[in-house]
Amino acid sequence: MRDRLAVAIVAGLVLTAGLVHGQQPKKDPQSAYEPRSRPGAGQKLLEKFVGDWHVVKTFHPRAGEPVRSEGRCRQNMIHEGRFLQSDFVFGEGERKSTGLGIIGFEPETGTFTSFWTDSRQTRMSVRQSRDPFDGEQIVLYSRSLDAQAKEARRSKTVSRLEDEGRKLIHRQFALGANGEERLMMELVMTRRDRTR
Repeated sequence: MRDRLAVAIVAGLVLTAGLVHGQQPKKDPQSAYEPRSRPGAGQKLLEKFVGDWHVVKTFHPRAGEPVRSEGRCRQNMIHEGRFLQSDFVFGEGERKSTGLGIIGFEPETGTFTSFWTDSRQTRMSVRQSRDPFDGEQIVLYSRSLDAQAKEARRSKTVSRLEDEGRKLIHRQFALGANGEERLMMELVMTRRDRTR
């Protein structure tokens, strides 16, 4: 009887230890405040941007001829497929400039948000969708994080894949007070890798 009791106690302890050590799902206390979210339709489009790209940047000043420069970009999905990171390099030596972009999509609202930093300035650029994703293109508008500040330079950026995914076109427009749009900058990105 004593042996059976000892075996039952040991078996119970082994079973309890097994449940405590990973077989029982652990609760995530942070989920009560920040529930987990899964990638959505926007991330499926962003996944198509992954790869190495040759970039032609054309800046359109208010007066004078457009200014053209070439560079390269590597894009990767990060944080388990939730965000696209874009690393740009233009020029070489003293004329070299770099840029880093992060864009994400919120399935709950159907909108994109992007952040941009570069080696030309200390100001971060923030852009966000106004309307839900249409499944074809990303339309972002400049945003200020300072609730008191008036948006000095309003802009709109439209990004879309063309040529069966071999070209990624970003067009940035300056927005006038009365709603007119002026093409300010265009990035034509041509896929360098042949994986897609």
